[in-house]
This record gives sequence, structure tokens and C-alpha cells, in this order.
Amino acid sequence: MPSTYDAASTASGLVNDYASEIKGKVVLTTGVSPGGLGAVFVEAIAKGQPALLILAGRNPSKAEQTAKAIEAANAGVKTKVLELDLGSLAAVKKAAESVMAWADVPSIDVLVNNAGIMAVEYRKTPDGYESHLATNHLAHFLFTNLIMDKLLAASSPRVVNVSSDGHRLGHFRFDDYNFHDGETYNKWVAYGQSKTANMLFSLSLAEKLGKRGLLSYSLHPGVISTNLSGHIEWGDDFAGLPAIDRSLGNAEGWREFKWKSQDQGAATHVYAAFDPTLKDNNGVYLENSHIADPWVETVKPWGTSLVEAERLWKLSEKLVGQTFQH
Repeated sequence: MPSTYDAASTASGLVNDYASEIKGKVVLTTGVSPGGLGAVFVEAIAKGQPALLILAGRNPSKAEQTAKAIEAANAGVKTKVLELDLGSLAAVKKAAESVMAWADVPSIDVLVNNAGIMAVEYRKTPDGYESHLATNHLAHFLFTNLIMDKLLAASSPRVVNVSSDGHRLGHFRFDDYNFHDGETYNKWVAYGQSKTANMLFSLSLAEKLGKRGLLSYSLHPGVISTNLSGHIEWGDDFAGLPAIDRSLGNAEGWREFKWKSQDQGAATHVYAAFDPTLKDNNGVYLENSHIADPWVETVKPWGTSLVEAERLWKLSEKLVGQTFQH
């Protein structure tokens, strides 16, 4: 059954439609600071009476703010805060160990890998990887795999990876993923590479673990004003974006952005996490709360290639220093 939702659909509206799917679920979401889409998402689904919302973030005090807002507005909804610093693989391992040690959380129904950074200046993490790649992909790759047993313990687990139509800005640079120590760096291309990685990760999860009941989707939330872009100087910084689009021949280089409200921006999160009709389309990329149509919407072939997905899985295992045979 095709989705009847569109760009104007809202997270709050979808929560009303999917209340029965949300009720009683355990949902872990990364990147839940107030003012971001992760917070909008968890505050919206709280109205559907999930059993537990696990709020993961680098700054526990900000996650606590979101937790208090949820509990104040939704009697009986439980929250749990997890410190998760995606800028350090050691910190990711520590957070995963905490989750696996929680005896009161035997399973996790939905993992939403929402946290991310966008168009920042070149820097490497302590592990030696370009920051978009490390934060947006490698950390989530490692964290997801390390808590996989608790996901697979759920009756119908899902992993949602928040990507972007910004994947159009960069295929995965297998031979120069670190931008030659900054020499070949462009902040928008680096962001694009990481968003392509998010799409490929969902493809791999579906391919490798679909037979064990795991569903995984990636998505473009839309263009929304959040704290993700708070550091961007909308003159010089932003001028680089249409320049790259034009050099690549992308239509976005010549057209105006269509902005969404935050409630509209979190709608596809809700769709990806709870829509029951998506089960027959494991691994797909979503936009405007439907399966993205490459004839109409921006879906680059490098984000939907099973060959690229397998290459990235193997490279990611190498970069995090751990292999996964689920």
C-alpha cells in the first residue's frame, strides 16, 4: 500500500496514525538535544505511550532537559539517558557496554541513529578519521553493531539511519575518505560522503540481517532550521553549496530550498520507525514519509548500490577495528 503522506505531513499527525505501533515499544534515539529533530521526534512519539525512550547524547544534561519535557507532558512514559560521544570510538564502546549491561532493558525495538554534524571545518577525531565520517557514520556503525543482540531480541526490530538528500554532494571516497589530511577537503562534499554512508549502512543491515527479522531504513528529513546548522555562516559558508551542486549538474544548484517546520521535519522519522507497510521494502531510502522515487526525488545511485554497501561495511569494520558476524 503506497504512503498517502507528503512534505506537509507532520510527526504529530503520524503519531496519531501509528499510536498502536508505538505503544509499549522501547526506542533508543541518538542526538536528542532541545532544538534538534531528535528531540522533536521523541517528544512526538511520547504521546503514543512507548514503554521506554532511551535518550542518547554527548551532553547528558541536554538529554535530561528533553527527558524532563517528555515526562512532564506524558504521564507514565519512562525515559533513560545514555551518555554517547560519537566523536570517540572508545566512548561509543563504553556507551554500548552500558546498554548491554542494563538488566531492565532486555530488548530494544527501534534504534534511530539521528545525531550528526554538518559542514564543519576539517578536523580529525582522536581515532584519526575525518569528523563527518567518524561522527555521522563510523560511530553509529559501531554502536549499532555492538548493541545488535538487544535489537535482535525484539519481535520486529528496526534501525533508522537519518541521512539527507545532501548525499547528492558526495559518493563514498573509498581511496580518499580522509580527504588526504585536509588537502582535498570540502565541508559539503565531506557531509555528502557521510550521508551516502548512512544510506549504504541501512542497505547492508537489511541485506545481512533481514533474514533475522531486522528492518532498516535511511531517510531525508527535509530542509529544516535546527541547531545542526547553527554554526553555518549563511553568506560565505552557504555559497559553497550551490557551487558544488552546479558543478555536479544537480538541479538544487539553481532552485530555492523548500523549508519545513520541525514537526514536518520529524515526520519521516516516525514513518521509518513505525510504518507497518514498509516491511516488504527493507533497506530503502525515504523522503516526505514515503519511499523516495528516483524519477522524481534526489536519489543518487551511489547511495543505493549493494556493491558500494558491501565495500563500505568491510571498510567500516577495518576502521573501527572490529568485525561483526551476526
